[in-house]
Amino acid sequence: MNSSVKRMMHAVRGYFRFAHIDGTIPGDPAVYARLPKVHRDGSRTPGLDRLELIRFLQVAQTTTVHHGALAYLLGINALRASQDAAVRIEDYTDVLRGQRVLHLVGKGNKPATMPLTVPVLPVLEACRGERTTGPLILRPLSEEAVDRRDVYRMVQRIARTAKIPRRISPHSLRHAAITNALDAGVPLLDAQILARHAGPRTTEHYDRARGQPRPPRRPLPHRLRRRRLNLSMGPRLASVPPR
Repeated sequence: MNSSVKRMMHAVRGYFRFAHIDGTIPGDPAVYARLPKVHRDGSRTPGLDRLELIRFLQVAQTTTVHHGALAYLLGINALRASQDAAVRIEDYTDVLRGQRVLHLVGKGNKPATMPLTVPVLPVLEACRGERTTGPLILRPLSEEAVDRRDVYRMVQRIARTAKIPRRISPHSLRHAAITNALDAGVPLLDAQILARHAGPRTTEHYDRARGQPRPPRRPLPHRLRRRRLNLSMGPRLASVPPR
């Protein structure tokens, strides 16, 4: 497939590039190699629809407070598994413009700040309990900090209890948070901010994976459309006498 050829060619180009930089070869023979184009229709991650996500969150809250906090951060705030495991109590104590915010380190070691919505904050407070510092989500039995593997196991346990008919992962909840936001009419730019993607193209993969057509653009009112036309044509249209 084109994706496999492109992935292998990247390794070949990197090999010759470093060989040329080290002076092993006089020139880079792969610098002008043309790579095949890969067209992706959407994300292949199995997500959850709105009703499945609601059932997942309800079951997570009835399991333990740690399962509930983990599920809400994944399914509503669209955190990744490693970010969810790394959340500490001190990370969401700040208030910005009257709202509690969560500080985290995103992909590529990029710091990010995101608001905590009304449904999420009580779940996090119930998980925190009387603690003031330390990791937020703990293993229910040993009360040790969770890691990435624990996040996967906890998600699969909740999915089995909620009777989700397919195997899901923590990224499935992140996928569900983004797609459900798009289904609710959230603009693509706001969904990109929620997902903390570097560009809108990655968010568009989730948009196409919904399997639903985009809603048609609403026609502009007659006066606003005429005013926009006058502004685009400039003084040339303004000089034409009305009929």
